[in-house]
Amino acid sequence: MSDIVISSRAYTKMMFHAAKYPHCAVNGVLLANRDTIKSRNYEIVDAIPLFHICLHVSPMAEVALVQVEAAAAEDDLQICGYYSAAENYNDNSLERAPGGKLADKIAENIPNACFAVIDNRAVCLNMERSAIKLWQNVDNRWTKVTGKLSQNDVTLSAVSTLLQRGAMKDLVDFDNYLDNTENDWLNLHLNRDLNQILAMY
Repeated sequence: MSDIVISSRAYTKMMFHAAKYPHCAVNGVLLANRDTIKSRNYEIVDAIPLFHICLHVSPMAEVALVQVEAAAAEDDLQICGYYSAAENYNDNSLERAPGGKLADKIAENIPNACFAVIDNRAVCLNMERSAIKLWQNVDNRWTKVTGKLSQNDVTLSAVSTLLQRGAMKDLVDFDNYLDNTENDWLNLHLNRDLNQILAMY
């Protein structure tokens, strides 16, 4: 059984992406330390929000992945998976997750890649449980695994606090970057805010 941990930073960005665009499907990629991805047990240390307009494999997706890979490599990180949230509130299964072909493409290059589906029903201002359903690519098949949040209660409390403040409005995805290249799709400003919030707990 795999033991995949989702960091507070990665979880926050996924929740912010879904909360900022509740009327849209959203997607992004997940990052892990390059040395740990070879194992089936690793920590997802960050999430990079990609799109809320067109989630399918496209020239924009290819450009985004090249830039994400280059930026990740500078921090000795590597793409380890994909996340998405469906437009429909009740579509919370792998089969109905948008952009699945992009996840399959990642899995072709990363043997232990994961696929995180955001459970729209669990995204709220007072989070009491993780809103992530997780699958891992095992023998070329997506297999359901149990992912756990790093510092579970602290992470849920911090994300709830930030959502109540409307901090998700500050999240930048790659679509926003394509609109204005001065937008920071790495979301370094959110990393700082989250560190400050977590220090309070």
